Amino acid sequence: MAHLLPMRAMLAAAGLAALAACGRQDDPLPPPSPPIAAGQDQLLRGRYLVQAADCAACHTADDGAPFAGGVPLASPFGKFYGTNITPDAENGIGNWSADDFYAALHDGVAPDRQLYPAMPYTSYRQLTRADSDAMFAYLRTVKPAAVPNREPELDFPYNLRFGVRFWDWLFLEDSLPDASQGSSQAWLRGRYLAGALGHCAECHTPRGKLGQLDPDQPLQGGALGRIKAPDISPAGLASRGWTADDLNILFATGIAPQGAVFDEMFPVVHLSTQHLAKQDIAALTTYLLGDTPPAPKAVQPAQVEPRLRDSGKGLYTALCAGCHGFEGEGKPGVAVAMQGNATLRDPDAHNLVAVMLDGIKAQDFPGTAAMQAMPGFAGTLTNAQLADLSNYLRARWGGQAADVTPESVQALRQ
Repeated sequence: MAHLLPMRAMLAAAGLAALAACGRQDDPLPPPSPPIAAGQDQLLRGRYLVQAADCAACHTADDGAPFAGGVPLASPFGKFYGTNITPDAENGIGNWSADDFYAALHDGVAPDRQLYPAMPYTSYRQLTRADSDAMFAYLRTVKPAAVPNREPELDFPYNLRFGVRFWDWLFLEDSLPDASQGSSQAWLRGRYLAGALGHCAECHTPRGKLGQLDPDQPLQGGALGRIKAPDISPAGLASRGWTADDLNILFATGIAPQGAVFDEMFPVVHLSTQHLAKQDIAALTTYLLGDTPPAPKAVQPAQVEPRLRDSGKGLYTALCAGCHGFEGEGKPGVAVAMQGNATLRDPDAHNLVAVMLDGIKAQDFPGTAAMQAMPGFAGTLTNAQLADLSNYLRARWGGQAADVTPESVQALRQ
């Protein structure tokens, strides 16, 4: 059960044991308070936890039965498919016990197979037994669906499931080092929400060559999918202008002054964080920024040479200003603002260029908020034009160097 997570590499031979994992944490997560919005009823609590863990993102396919699996999970090692976790006896978890469910979450071991770490038991192992039991109790109440599971489509040697045992032996840790500092109850609760339930590290932490999370760079950005997961460490968030209030708004609604969620972060908000209690959203934000948040940095527009400025401005006026505003102010319900946009403020232009090439589908957010579709320009603009436009946007509204080249744009063309 997870947000869309590309596969962490597994070992196919014990000869790779020399790449030993870093030492384990000596301070496991403290038992958290129960979810604030769920009360003491186990089924309500389990439903809340399943939403907080974003299980539906990987286990409910578009137009499919809830939790019946089938969601494709792309990875550098092949394609995985979310499994059936309904109470169906043949295809789902109908014959599982609470002990079996806890073993899957904590150790990556199902009754009949070793699980690939595409299911992030590397994070879920931090869940308490009480929370695991509540999640299992809730999942037992959903409608059984007789939907067969699809086998992963992996190349050799990654199709050798037993190799996961060696990967676990080397890399499975109880938890990663913390990206922020704190000791308040809100920080401790947020630590559990981000580390165990939200499994933020799975996408937002860099990985080694074998797919293992890098304990030296917790939450400092990951590069597994088409869109890179940005740096959400306190320093990384502050460098792009994020405040606690703005993060609270983003997790609750998907839209903040720094922009709107898209790509893999959209279902995180749609299926998970918007359903969290306000106190839990605040706790999650407290953990990400720390008990003493760093001050958000103001944008300092960068200088660009006249040719680039004129070319980029002309392209923006002709193609972008109608939706994003001539001064980059954005239009509610249409397009996000360019002023202070977090994607433009990212030192890495990868996501900006990818979005300009591919576009973004229309999105409906909680309540009545929405964003219109953004067209992709892969077929209408040259690499040089896209580089000029990217550099203009990043310099004017992101304060970043004009370092996007036609070659870097070409490298991102699908």
